[in-house]
Amino acid sequence: MGVTLLSGQMMTTNDVKKLNAAIAKAIAGMKPPENLTVSEWADKHRRLSAEASAEVGQWRTSRTPYLREPMDAFTDPKVRRIVVWASSQVGKSEMLNNMVGYAISEDPSSILYIHPTKGDARDYSKLRIAPMIRDCKVLKSKVAEAKSRDSGNTILQKSYPGGILTLCGSGEAHDLCSKPIRYIFGDERDRWEASAGNEGDPWELARIRQLTFYNSKAVEVSTPTIKGSSNIEKSYNEGTMERWCNKCPHCGEYSEITFEQIRFEYTENKVGNAKSFDVTDIFYICPECGGTCTEHEIKTQDAKWIADNPEAYVRNQTRSFKLTSWVSPWASWKSSIIEYLKALGDPERMQVVYNTRFGLLWENRGEIEDENSVMSRREDYGTDDNGNPIELPDGVLCLTCGVDTQDDRLEYEVVGYRHFGENWGIKKGIIMGRPDTDEVWEELDNVLDHVYRYRNGVGLRISTTFVDEGGHFTNEVRQKCRERLGKKVFAIKGAGGDVPYTAPPKKQKIVIGGKAIGTCWWYKLGVDSGKHIIMANLRVQEPGSKYCHFPKRDDYGSAYFKSLLSEANVYDPKTKKYVWKKIPGHERNEALDCRNYANAAEKTLSPDYDALQQKLTGASAVPTSSSVPKSTHKKTPKRKQNHFDDW
Repeated sequence: MGVTLLSGQMMTTNDVKKLNAAIAKAIAGMKPPENLTVSEWADKHRRLSAEASAEVGQWRTSRTPYLREPMDAFTDPKVRRIVVWASSQVGKSEMLNNMVGYAISEDPSSILYIHPTKGDARDYSKLRIAPMIRDCKVLKSKVAEAKSRDSGNTILQKSYPGGILTLCGSGEAHDLCSKPIRYIFGDERDRWEASAGNEGDPWELARIRQLTFYNSKAVEVSTPTIKGSSNIEKSYNEGTMERWCNKCPHCGEYSEITFEQIRFEYTENKVGNAKSFDVTDIFYICPECGGTCTEHEIKTQDAKWIADNPEAYVRNQTRSFKLTSWVSPWASWKSSIIEYLKALGDPERMQVVYNTRFGLLWENRGEIEDENSVMSRREDYGTDDNGNPIELPDGVLCLTCGVDTQDDRLEYEVVGYRHFGENWGIKKGIIMGRPDTDEVWEELDNVLDHVYRYRNGVGLRISTTFVDEGGHFTNEVRQKCRERLGKKVFAIKGAGGDVPYTAPPKKQKIVIGGKAIGTCWWYKLGVDSGKHIIMANLRVQEPGSKYCHFPKRDDYGSAYFKSLLSEANVYDPKTKKYVWKKIPGHERNEALDCRNYANAAEKTLSPDYDALQQKLTGASAVPTSSSVPKSTHKKTPKRKQNHFDDW
């Protein structure tokens, strides 16, 4: 018995059996689809090349477990956009290469890989893409060899079955808006051109090319740069905003490792003008329970991604991730801390540390002093014979107080002064409660009535206090100041623009319940002028005229300096004038205002410092001008604690 084919030819039963056997053999030899995720594909097929990696050989996702979810998001059909905000030395370039390799090998289509410049694209192709293709068998078999100009494999273009990989710079409009593209990769987004020629935003031009693909993927990766103008910051905020969080071995809570939670001690060594640092006793403090552990202990704990904006996964089909070098297997904490110490006092160098090591945005402060540099100058005011902290360092001759009024509290700073504008932070505090209640002002009285003492027990009282009357309690503040006229407590009103810093006081009415009950003395302050003075003083680097001293205490911690240095003088194109504006990320400016008011109080007081010094010298052993150490903050021991110890 046989089979008749459509052609009319007869096949015997034996022929049919042979044909079926051949078909079965062919089917058995066919490679079924693997349906791998990117991390699985990389673990199976990817080899790290000598040109681009210190760890040559088979890729292991377990080496950088934090990269697993960003990579696998590329194979999640519900995700259209992936954003990775990353510092250096976390493996972000190899992560991108794994995604590109997967796309070529497993799900081929057109790929556009955008770099800041065309030169960056060329370098990346030669140093990253070409070695990856050479050393990865499944890619080498698909990408044509670069044997001629017509091979389809050039530096900036790699062809393969099902698509072509194009690399370009962010300023090349033709490459960004010419052909449909399914996959788009944007590397170092914060360094891109603002416009591709005259065509507009490069990223948006590229994204438009994906409209015809229901399964498109857009991947953005960058080290952060400047706060308020960072592309990666904006994109990250549009996604799930995920942070890699480690489990505390003490309380079991998960939290992100940040510089604020790291403590260390260091010794500074100086030979000529060269400085070096020995860093020891590095440990991590859990923000939830205060438990401590070493770098090795916290890095080897369980860790996971925690999203601050999980709704973006469904709403925007966007997952965004943030990575810092604190979790890197290659960047030790000690190396990052040393780079930080070397950068103190050098804003440009500190920006590199913030961006590449800490994975943090840098604030473009113009000529305004960097808050970390100012904070690093804090001093130990010392202790008395009983071990109690000294309130007044030698050299302080006069005290004033500045008080900022908020609807739910008073914030104040007591500041000490001597000749030529040299000043000392003495006490910074907050009194919670409405400014129209007696209890709040009674607590302020405790600050104003206190006798602040030197090491030898001789004391000073606050000479003058300026209290801001702005806000919703103007008349109540005026009334409370009038009641304290004997303590020289005055209401003030700040005014911006070209207003003199201080002027003679005037009398103002006090109206309570719609009825005038009296008057109080009142000062109008040109606060913009005062801010210029503060910022100029903060740039003074050596103790003496106009230098600002700060104590190494909790009330002068990071929050204080962030608030003190919260504003910058910037050009406003609308008014065509320079104006003071808050720096992005600095919502509170009370410390700046308090210092401004205290400085104004000292200026209106106009103390006779020679007479004050003679009086104090006659009453005690308070140092005379010639005996005051010129550089008290350099008298501290060489062994120091890091600047976050007082948080």
